[in-house]
Amino acid sequence: MIVYRKIEDIVTRIQDEKTGGVPLRTVKSFLSKIPSVVSGMDIVQWLTKNLSIDDQAEAIHLGSLIAAHGYIFPISDHVLTLKDDGTLYRFQVNKDLPQAIYLCKRTMQNKARLELADYEAENLARLQRAFARKWEFIFMQAEAQVKIDRKKDKADRKILDSQERAFWDVHRPVPGCVNTTEMDIRKCRRERNPHRVKKSVYGVPDEGQSQPSPIHISSQPSRNPSKEDVEKEITFLNIQLDRHCMKVSKVADSLMAYTEQFMEYDAFVSVTEPSNPWISDDTSFWELEASRDPSQQRVKKWGFSLEEALKDSAGRDQFLKFLESEFSSENLRFWLAVQDLKRQPLQEVPVRAQEIWKEFLAEGAPSSINLDSHSYERTSQNLKDPGRYSFEDAQEHIFQLMKSDSYARFLRSNIYQDLLLARKKVNTEQGRRTSLEKFTRSVVSDWREGCSYHTGWLSISDNTLILE
Repeated sequence: MIVYRKIEDIVTRIQDEKTGGVPLRTVKSFLSKIPSVVSGMDIVQWLTKNLSIDDQAEAIHLGSLIAAHGYIFPISDHVLTLKDDGTLYRFQVNKDLPQAIYLCKRTMQNKARLELADYEAENLARLQRAFARKWEFIFMQAEAQVKIDRKKDKADRKILDSQERAFWDVHRPVPGCVNTTEMDIRKCRRERNPHRVKKSVYGVPDEGQSQPSPIHISSQPSRNPSKEDVEKEITFLNIQLDRHCMKVSKVADSLMAYTEQFMEYDAFVSVTEPSNPWISDDTSFWELEASRDPSQQRVKKWGFSLEEALKDSAGRDQFLKFLESEFSSENLRFWLAVQDLKRQPLQEVPVRAQEIWKEFLAEGAPSSINLDSHSYERTSQNLKDPGRYSFEDAQEHIFQLMKSDSYARFLRSNIYQDLLLARKKVNTEQGRRTSLEKFTRSVVSDWREGCSYHTGWLSISDNTLILE
């Protein structure tokens, strides 16, 4: 629904002529007039100007997405794409007409341009079989709508006919096109198994062979698979056969172990110190978690996995400090640089990608990292057209290298062990101090209750009870 709201907002702005939208006009053809149309060129220019789109291809892509959802449609064909030329389009008015009535009405209008296509005739035949008992009622409704349509002006009839045709191009698309209005898991399964007998939404078997949509036909001519293609397919199938599969019981055990391990870190399940900020509105817990002075609980969490250590800012600092002591800090600095690249604005990505390449991967780089040949070749190919994920293979290789080698030594190092013991000692001393304070308060309370008759007073100084 978020996507639909955004599309509808754009379409509303395009149609609003008062605020600079695209004006509708009537175009004269050879023997007739075509009312209420806009050209694809006008829509592309409006998108480029009003949505601050620099690339024209991006504007055409956005317009094609709007057309694929049925908000605009061409009046000349059934292919719901936007073209940057003089092709005429109309804006759709959503009329939720049953397909059976629509197709039946089409058969009553004896015009060549309204004749049913092959797939529409097949749909009509299936609908007649599915609604055999109600077909008389459907026929009467279609006949009544035809009589009403004949009383309208010629221009209104043309607009209504094209709108109805485009509506069903979206909701009952040409075989092979993607149906953007249906997200049924059974439909997805049928698309993945095209050799099985398909069924329509009315439960009637589809006996016809579906033909690919014109927009989905590959531009490359089909060819017989070569020896290399067959070898690649065999290799792929062997890899699929060798994939590791786990039993459901083992998966459940792993999930339970993970839940028990992280239970004390869940503020909704366990009691936190200080209080849960979602309940008490006290943000001290979040401030403590974000501080550079980690608690014993945070330090302990770093030992669960490398991912948990890198999520914590203090954990990253300590791990980087350890790598610097081993003269291998360039691995983590490269990993962090790639993570930062993924969050950069799109216009700054190419420059930042080249900087990362020169610093870590180029010949004579000041902080050269050790990559395998496959990752290096993939990364060098990706940098011909740099993007946010150009270093994905290299980053994954470096992460696995740190996880299998450096991280294990980090957990055994004096840096981590000393920090873990120091935090544990601090927490123990704080617990003892808290217990002593509670004990002192209870003693004072008892003394005050027992000595209420005394005219003196009680005081505490340096954990010493004084009765005066």
